[in-house]
Amino acid sequence: MSEATVPRLGSLPARLLRLYGGLALYGLGIGLQVESGLGNSPWDVFHQGVAVRTGLSIGTVIIVAGALVMLLWIPLKQKPGLGTVSNVVFVGLFADAAIHLLPAPGPLPLQASYLALGVTSIALATVLYIGARMGPGPRDGLMTGLMRLGFSVRRGRFLVEACVLAAGWLLGGTVGLGTLVFALAIGPMTQVLTRWFPLT
Repeated sequence: MSEATVPRLGSLPARLLRLYGGLALYGLGIGLQVESGLGNSPWDVFHQGVAVRTGLSIGTVIIVAGALVMLLWIPLKQKPGLGTVSNVVFVGLFADAAIHLLPAPGPLPLQASYLALGVTSIALATVLYIGARMGPGPRDGLMTGLMRLGFSVRRGRFLVEACVLAAGWLLGGTVGLGTLVFALAIGPMTQVLTRWFPLT
């Protein structure tokens, strides 16, 4: 492939590749963490809990929850982009596909490897997705909207994730070591990965 045909980082094809590659990795990461059985991220504890109670797939719940969260954007005056709408639809589809296709991990070392790969996939997915610059995910946009109301990022995220975590746990979602690992590792891992996949 000649230099002229290689998509530049800021070109539309490259941005679309980052967007949809990131969404696919995000769904894979969710699937790996769910299948590990060691504990999900706060939002996925909620998604799994609702799935347990309703009989819907986790991916379907992710899609419905994302669409409902976007309704909260209206009073917060947030504007969606292609990435926002794509996030709502495709993360859930990719998560369901991963959960369906991944074999059960079995022994604890394999469960731990699923967890590690899941968190790493989500961190890389976040860097790719944000770098596409095509609009925030529905949950990230909610954080931005809360900032406009005077909440700090840390406080807003803590309040929202604490609420969905508690609700998900009460509904039957899996809370465990993986939940703690995700909370502690996702930020630093995402920061490290920006060295290889710049956000601009």
